[in-house]
Amino acid sequence: MTRNDAVVVGAGPNGISAAIELARSGRQTLLVEEADVIGGGTRTEELTLPGFHHDVCSAIHPAAIASPFFASIGLEVDWVQPPIPFTHPLDGGRVAALQRSVTTTAGALGEDAGRYRKLMGPIVDNIEEMVEVSLNPVSLNPKHKTAFARLAMIGGLPAALLAKRFHTEEGKALISGMSAHAIRPFHAPATAAVGLMLGAIGHAHGWPMARGGSASIAAALEARFTELGGVVELGRRVTDISELDADLTLLDVMPPAAVAIAGGRLGSSARRRMERWRPGSGVFKVDWALDGPIPWADPLSGQTATVHVGGSYAEVAAAERAVGRGEHPKRPFVLLAQQTLFDDSRAPAGKHTAWGYCHVPNGSTVDMTDAIETQIERFAPGFRDLIIGRAVRGPATQEQHNPNYVGGDIGGGVYGLRKVLQLGYSAPYRLGDDVFLCSSAAPPGAGVHGMCGFLAARAAIG
Repeated sequence: MTRNDAVVVGAGPNGISAAIELARSGRQTLLVEEADVIGGGTRTEELTLPGFHHDVCSAIHPAAIASPFFASIGLEVDWVQPPIPFTHPLDGGRVAALQRSVTTTAGALGEDAGRYRKLMGPIVDNIEEMVEVSLNPVSLNPKHKTAFARLAMIGGLPAALLAKRFHTEEGKALISGMSAHAIRPFHAPATAAVGLMLGAIGHAHGWPMARGGSASIAAALEARFTELGGVVELGRRVTDISELDADLTLLDVMPPAAVAIAGGRLGSSARRRMERWRPGSGVFKVDWALDGPIPWADPLSGQTATVHVGGSYAEVAAAERAVGRGEHPKRPFVLLAQQTLFDDSRAPAGKHTAWGYCHVPNGSTVDMTDAIETQIERFAPGFRDLIIGRAVRGPATQEQHNPNYVGGDIGGGVYGLRKVLQLGYSAPYRLGDDVFLCSSAAPPGAGVHGMCGFLAARAAIG
């Protein structure tokens, strides 16, 4: 058996990114994956009917287009940019929309126009520094002090306090839809940071998707890895680190699996850190094959691939609060993607796909299909009449498909200050001597950006 300089266990975006960085440093690297395909959260499959290609998990990629690591390796993905990053329908055919221009977005918010420009303008004007701050571990001596201070002072707030700055229903709706990506109740600290950064990236870079499906991202990463001499082994489950013969081992898994695999190689402080980890809320996801485009009641939602379906700020806040209490909201917040409006390679001619999920308590067994479809029908009358195929995945199915989604949690653990404020450029990743964590349970957390893998690899290389 050939001894490798490094082995990475798990071939999601972070695992492949870690493997690329290790290979870039000149190390002979093996990437091991239990499934028979790579990609983790970036897979595309025919889930409903033949010829309808659906993104299994991640579908829209603002973090990927902004990722410093992906830029550094020249990731070759054909990004499709809808005219509008996202919309948020309201009752009566009204809609809030995040346009590429801060000024245009603000202009549609009436009396909130000035407030929006004041909030988002400075972040967008300094977007590269802001992204670098948000996608790196916290340092007591940050490189970009002004950007760090802005993100700490405003982003550290609960989304509920950020929303109080706005008076119009449209302004509050924009904040609610962006902040709900944190998958936390809006009173939780730092939920504002998620909304601010996603919104700012939308203005600066858009909210694109990968032509052909999210699997295109995994394929591009794999191609870069193999160009560097890396080797991929599929269909291999690793249960004990002793199975691996390498100088460095990186684990793209959640903490419970990391504890089991690392065994006696796990340091005492790392073990305590791993045992404190808790999974976040789960997701309930539905994919649809449609006979036509979704008939939105508002004039803008047909011009975007991403629609935040949930109604007013108060309704979205109530839904996220209910999930945080372990309840199932009757009117859930639904994150919806309609890719075939802009990428006709994913469905037969004249047909369409849609993808949507809502948040549910971790490990939930409740079927949310009707609640999700009722919300969409509310803002797009006639939607149900277009459904010709449907695939449903609750939390248990999500975890079965991808063991990193513990109890249906796609975020790598509960989002909050404990996760955000992990100090140091190596400590959050080091599990023991020559063993490192490179999954989304490590900083900077969830999202298809590869930064958890890149940073873990840098910590391992030293």
